[in-house]
Amino acid sequence: MITLFDVVDFIRPNFLLPGWKKEAKHLRKGAKKFIHYKRDLLSEDRIAEIESRRADLKEALQRGDRQATEEAGRQLQDTCERATSKVFHQTWWEENLEVIFVALVVALGLRTYVVQPFRIPTGSMQPTLNGIVIRNEGADFKAPWIGQQVWDFVFKGKRYYKLIADADKQAVDARDASWFLFTRTEVTFSDGSKEKIPAAGGEVGDLMGFRLEQDPLGRISRRSNSYRKGDAILNGSITSGDLVLVDRISYHFRQPKRGEVFVFDTRGLPTGGDLRHDLASQSGGSHYIKRLCGVPGDALSIDEPDLLNHGEIVQAPGIRRVADREGVYAVDYDGHPRRGYHLADKANATKFRRPPLIEPGDVFELKESSKQGMSEYAALGDNTGNSLDSRFWGPVHEFNLVGPGWVSLWPFGSGHWGRIK
Repeated sequence: MITLFDVVDFIRPNFLLPGWKKEAKHLRKGAKKFIHYKRDLLSEDRIAEIESRRADLKEALQRGDRQATEEAGRQLQDTCERATSKVFHQTWWEENLEVIFVALVVALGLRTYVVQPFRIPTGSMQPTLNGIVIRNEGADFKAPWIGQQVWDFVFKGKRYYKLIADADKQAVDARDASWFLFTRTEVTFSDGSKEKIPAAGGEVGDLMGFRLEQDPLGRISRRSNSYRKGDAILNGSITSGDLVLVDRISYHFRQPKRGEVFVFDTRGLPTGGDLRHDLASQSGGSHYIKRLCGVPGDALSIDEPDLLNHGEIVQAPGIRRVADREGVYAVDYDGHPRRGYHLADKANATKFRRPPLIEPGDVFELKESSKQGMSEYAALGDNTGNSLDSRFWGPVHEFNLVGPGWVSLWPFGSGHWGRIK
């Protein structure tokens, strides 16, 4: 029922009311909203009690009794608080758990639909992006003082390691033990001991000296370095691979561009094989990062150091940097001259069913399919001498695409920090 008080209360501007009346009016309205929002959780007795307190406050306002109005307001507020004290009270750990849960949901949503972090494990994209590099400096090497170590880690991603053999032993096996963004290889030794080294299998395999040897009878066996007790298995540094963010949105709104760095998953790609160690570490991974060197409709061939499409030299800036071999693209990490783009080496290419770029004159044709997700792309590493890519296992399908590389986040001093080109 609408009373004269309600009409006057409605048409009278708030700025003409004294402060205590404004506060009482807001409290009455707030209590009404409270009932509407929480009705499913409040008992009928609680609702009746709150309505009674609202009526008391209204009556005190009509009389213009400030003291009674303030007292009625306190009682109304106390009644509302007591009405939900058992329902809504949370302990400190419940509140923090709720905050953490919400943060995780937001983070997973961003990773799934917006941006995804990706760690570069191998050197296939050097010098555009760095993979993990092990430097074994020998028994006499001493790590710098702690301040220099902190600086090297923050700005270069370099950590210093010293792994000493605690008994006579030999490395007998190495397996991938990576988790999320953390690349790990677990090495098993002949005495049963195990060590996890934060590097990809190729780097660890080189460190341990894994190799195939043939005896005078023609039998082939797998060999590795032997260590005496006290020998340094690793005494030096491990430099982390670049941590990059991948843009997962763009390919929903535009076509992939020739020459950009991109990430794709390896579903259905025959990336495995009995490879030498520096390439074996790149086989069987769940995601790769390469340069997109061919799009549907292209016909690629290689005339070292150039990449050709339909017989014409590809002019995309990222591809030209690799072929021109200038600046940091002139030599590799060990100081050897780079070759630009060249054919897949036969020793490893023959491990694959139909390597498309192995012989001079080979043409790699990328099909444009009307079937959803089946159009073909070519992925090549900038470090073509140490890259397991489309030259070996063929095309990447559209359904494999994740997105273009966006920014390199860390290390800050790698020379790659910022937008990926």
